Amino acid sequence: MTEFGYFLSCEEHGPDALVEQARMAEEAGFTALWISDHFHPWNDRQGQSPFVWSVIGALSQAVSLPVETAVTCPLVRIHPAVIAQAAATAAVQLDGRFRLGVGTGEALNEHILGDRWPSAAVRLEMLEEAIRIIRQLFTGERTSHRGAHYTVENARLYTRPETPVPIDVSAFGPRSAAAAGRIGDGLITMMPDTDLIKHFRRGGGIGKPACAGLKVCWGPVKSEAVRTAHHLWANEYLPGELAQVLPTPRHFEQASRLVTQEQVEESVPCGDDPDAHIEALTAYVDAGFDTVYVSQIGEDQRGFFDFYRTEVLPHVRH
Repeated sequence: MTEFGYFLSCEEHGPDALVEQARMAEEAGFTALWISDHFHPWNDRQGQSPFVWSVIGALSQAVSLPVETAVTCPLVRIHPAVIAQAAATAAVQLDGRFRLGVGTGEALNEHILGDRWPSAAVRLEMLEEAIRIIRQLFTGERTSHRGAHYTVENARLYTRPETPVPIDVSAFGPRSAAAAGRIGDGLITMMPDTDLIKHFRRGGGIGKPACAGLKVCWGPVKSEAVRTAHHLWANEYLPGELAQVLPTPRHFEQASRLVTQEQVEESVPCGDDPDAHIEALTAYVDAGFDTVYVSQIGEDQRGFFDFYRTEVLPHVRH
């Protein structure tokens, strides 16, 4: 049976608001939480970007739901050894209810220290090496490593959970999905793509969870909801590799002028018609995802949670 979680947006909301949304999500019947990990928002209109590991610590004291980063990039901005320590501590705080979602990241967040932004192929290479380091540190053994991209000397995690933190890998194409099956404990994506799951399973993902997320914009007036979604998240509909290579929120704002409200309306469930939201979630269920995470665009979080609690979630749980 497909589970439904809530996707906390660090790009749109500050830490206190995120914790309150997590409480509302649990009350509304969502069974898990994703949380984004960014240094910058995608654009200045979104307007926030708290440090995710601080927020996760607060979540561990506020709710009983499992939490996962969606996703952390352990490549450039933060060394994988430091990510291993952060994830291990989060898992201890959450009594084992933590999964580390990882991906190859975006220049938007990773270029800030002046490092060169590698090509996609090199980033995937770096991700594999980073995951090996993180897993080795999760054992609690003293670790030294000299690889193509990273060096670790005499590192050991003293605060860690009884069992290693599962590491799920983000994928958006056949190659990365196959890699997620081979090196990950699960798949993360944002599309109801049956073929992507097939590549994941064939790559080694049989028996591993496949999870996906989507954005919606609930509101009593559909046209206003469409405008809100376009205003805040037009960047989601930029083509190709732009999301990985544009370096600043200003660049995303410039590129997003190419995205029309009609494009957003075609892609994002907007308004208060339960059937539109149910249909969108059902596409992920039918594709075979184990958990689907929903993110509400905009400020009216309470209205969204009330709507999903009464009008949507009871009709998508089979």
